[in-house]
Amino acid sequence: MRYIRYAFLATLAIVLVCLALANRTHVTVSTMPEGLPDPLGLRHSVDLPLFVIIFGGIVAGLIIGFVWEWMREYKHRAEATRKSREVRKLEREVTKLKGEKHEGKDEVLALLEDAR
Repeated sequence: MRYIRYAFLATLAIVLVCLALANRTHVTVSTMPEGLPDPLGLRHSVDLPLFVIIFGGIVAGLIIGFVWEWMREYKHRAEATRKSREVRKLEREVTKLKGEKHEGKDEVLALLEDAR
């Protein structure tokens, strides 16, 4: 399985390098369209190679997706935390009750009763 993963990563790397080499031409990226008035001074532009824009879009999409999933799964993580606290509380209560049940008894007999 490890070799399949390495082969996949190597293939992906080769494809990405080929994509980057094929798209080295510079593209102007602007924050506002040319025909629109700019009263707030928000118009900026930068010249970048096309592969940087493509890879940047992919990375931005991944980050947005990860944040979206993290926010969506919050209720499940909160529920799991609440249940684990409840389990720890119940385990402490069981331990306390077992101690009270076997109070004053021989330790060996208490162990034998717990094994049943």
